[in-house]
Amino acid sequence: MADNNFKPFVPPEVQMKEFTIKSILLGCIFGIIFGAATTYLALKAGLTVSASIPIAVIAITLGRKFFKTTILENNIIQTTGSAGESIAAGVVFTLPGFLFLSDGIGKEYFNYLTILTLAIFGGILGTLMMIPLRRSLIVKEHGVLPYPEGTACGDVLIAGEKGGDFAKTAFYGLGFAFLYAILQKVLRVIAETPEYMTQQANKFFPSAKLSADITPEYMGVGYIIGPRIAGVLVAGGVLSWLALIPLLSSLIPPDTIASQLVKLGYLANLETAGGQGNWSPGMHTFDDYSAAIYYAYVRQIGAGAVAAGGFITLLKTIPTIIASFKGSLSSIKTSGDKSAKPAEVPRTERDLSLKVVLIGSIGLVLLMAFLPQLPGASVGQKLLIGLLVVIFGAFFVTVSSRIVGLIGSSNNPISGMTIATLMGTCLVFISVGWTGKVYEPMALVVGGMICIAAANAGGTSQDLKSGYIVGATPKYQQIALFIGAIVSSIVIGLTVKFLDNPTREMIAHGVKDHAIGSIYFPAPQGTLMATLDIGILSGKLDWQFVIAGAFLAITMELCGINSLSFAVGAYLPLSTTLPIFVGGAIRGVVDYKQKKSNKKVAPEEEELGKGNLFATGLVAGGAVAGVIIAVLAGFDSSAAVLSALHLDAGIIKIIGSNGYYIIGCAFFAFMGWYLYRIARKA
Repeated sequence: MADNNFKPFVPPEVQMKEFTIKSILLGCIFGIIFGAATTYLALKAGLTVSASIPIAVIAITLGRKFFKTTILENNIIQTTGSAGESIAAGVVFTLPGFLFLSDGIGKEYFNYLTILTLAIFGGILGTLMMIPLRRSLIVKEHGVLPYPEGTACGDVLIAGEKGGDFAKTAFYGLGFAFLYAILQKVLRVIAETPEYMTQQANKFFPSAKLSADITPEYMGVGYIIGPRIAGVLVAGGVLSWLALIPLLSSLIPPDTIASQLVKLGYLANLETAGGQGNWSPGMHTFDDYSAAIYYAYVRQIGAGAVAAGGFITLLKTIPTIIASFKGSLSSIKTSGDKSAKPAEVPRTERDLSLKVVLIGSIGLVLLMAFLPQLPGASVGQKLLIGLLVVIFGAFFVTVSSRIVGLIGSSNNPISGMTIATLMGTCLVFISVGWTGKVYEPMALVVGGMICIAAANAGGTSQDLKSGYIVGATPKYQQIALFIGAIVSSIVIGLTVKFLDNPTREMIAHGVKDHAIGSIYFPAPQGTLMATLDIGILSGKLDWQFVIAGAFLAITMELCGINSLSFAVGAYLPLSTTLPIFVGGAIRGVVDYKQKKSNKKVAPEEEELGKGNLFATGLVAGGAVAGVIIAVLAGFDSSAAVLSALHLDAGIIKIIGSNGYYIIGCAFFAFMGWYLYRIARKA
């Protein structure tokens, strides 16, 4: 039952500063910072973490000390800023797929203007479709749908209004991570990826690679998601890198592996040296068999597992989907009630008009039909794309909002919704005779916009929940979300393009035109979307590997394991999931110590715990530093300065590569110990 007696912290009759220039500007700044950081993290690890709570925590501290902001202004700051994180996730999970379509047909659309347009349109669509749903999902079902991040964020804002310095620990984490990143990425005192690989000639365990990107952002992510999810992620990596790759390397001849790499476009031909694993045509061997087998076979198995895991997650939410769709229709009827005059509507119940939703939706369709930067040979084709976007958007925005209300944004099955959208779009295309590679970019546009819209709808729902708890004015929040979506999209597109530009070091390691899709920025979901797109419309997919991956996910689900988390771990390099597992293990030890001492912590208190706040700082500091350094490395002049500061060659000359790796692991261990010490404090 809904809680009809709920009273917000700021009563409806109270007039307080809320939608002000300083609140919007501060929110835009946070949206830019966390949007860029999320873009970096999602490209590297295929994961995101919620930005709403850290933004709220920082907004409270900075606002109270320097800008004299009210609680409602702080809420607008948090609302505006959190849009960047949601849109970044949607962009990174789909739009890099343009790079991997058949014969490079999508590469012309992987440009800044197209990414910017789709990010803005998807973000606006997600917010538009939430306007008529707010009263039904947020207000009427306040006691039914907890919206965990939104509730925690509202509690943070109220606690900050009452007093308390929450942000200090988060700032400590941010500063610690930034210093660590300078030592690691600029001075190169700390190794980035310590690794150990057995020889291909090893009779019992050939070409098994154990590696870890020992960065602060991965440790922070692991601590936030906890030991269970982190353990399932690393289990997938262990299967791929310490079971499948050694097995395949002992069974498949090197020439067959090289031929598969040629087929997939990772190697020019069998007579050309290089490619993934560094093929030697004269010796008929690879320098790195594990990398060669990973790109030739294991990534496709992982892609099949991720696709199946996404579908399984979506199927498990079918009852919620049906209930959400019914609730959507009900809420539209309620919102259409004109019995109350505008003057009689309380401040806390004033939404943007349904006319905004209608005009905005029609405007999006028309803009998609006539903008030249979007794929499509005619206005008619683009109109169909626009209509599919609005239809799928209305459905999956409702689904996304309801799901995050129950299980939180971090568990939102966006990948499953996007896969369903992409496959549904491809089937529509096939039904009207649109087959072949020319239609692949068009299908990816629909999937990309729905992914962005669903991600933003989930974040928007949490923001509206926070606003409902503190007593915000909904229409001001909705306007702030539109602004945040547009401003964040500008920077997200720039970040994607900068990170896609290979640095000198990447080029030296065989990366040619695009860093995205390489070992540096795997972009797993984007690669998967392109794989499915090609497979349905062009029929070039190696279905035997994809199907094997699908049944791997089914097996995990039958064992009671989260198949999607396991599948993502199987797809990603072990170097990504292993340090995340270390962070999750630290969280597990902290939780065990608390349980042993009979110390019970409420969920909202846990979100504000020193461990969580310090880990959030590690994620933000490490990711932001990574973006800044990547941008600097994209310019020749600054890249030369960065290169001159590197100390790794001198260190390796003195103590060797193994000694260099040991020093890096020692620094990472120290960071883990420090995180544990912080987390154990009251």
